[in-house]
Amino acid sequence: MKIIPAKTPGFVKTLFPKFVWNINTSKKELYLTFDDGPTPEITEWVLQNLKEYNAKATFFCIGKNIESNPDIFQSILKDSHSIGNHTYRHLKGWKTKTKDYIGDVELTDSVIAFQVQNSKLREYTNSKSLKLFRPPYGKFKSKQSNKLQKLGYKIILWDVLSYDWEKSVSEEACLKNIIPVAKEGSIIVFHDSVKASRNLRYALPKVLKYYSEKGYVFKALSKETLE
Repeated sequence: MKIIPAKTPGFVKTLFPKFVWNINTSKKELYLTFDDGPTPEITEWVLQNLKEYNAKATFFCIGKNIESNPDIFQSILKDSHSIGNHTYRHLKGWKTKTKDYIGDVELTDSVIAFQVQNSKLREYTNSKSLKLFRPPYGKFKSKQSNKLQKLGYKIILWDVLSYDWEKSVSEEACLKNIIPVAKEGSIIVFHDSVKASRNLRYALPKVLKYYSEKGYVFKALSKETLE
């Protein structure tokens, strides 16, 4: 059941101005994001679809999934996508002590750093100076968000939520949550997970095709876009 609207209302953004909801631009640029991976088969399928449109994206990865699927994570890096932190165990912030929550986030950072260090790539689009974080479920305690921001994290939320993971949302409804709602600078949320795969496989290729034909480019979040 949808409680949060697919398109984030403007007044919500004004209530939390320190979070990143969209990129302020008049250019035809969209920012696809994928939560909860890397996931066998599904993440590889996403990468292939992105490659067909020369599209870049940002993957908010779960630490334990990176450890379980290091080769897939390396493929994300190889394709020059950006990486964000989505906690190590997909924690519910409101049910977790702040100290434990921060520790879980930092553990994921160490996992990411290890993978980057062991990558054969000479450079990585997400430099050490760029720390992206998205809270699982889009919710956490104010103490947790304040602490993370003090540690230098950019809190990335969204302008458009696909609801791809929601079983009650049909494939067509998932697509309509994005087209034609997304516009210049929109940050769009998908999930490269088993739970979301039905709607994801239907909607993502159509979103890529629709907006590409309208002259949009798909970009990864970067230090430049967030300044």
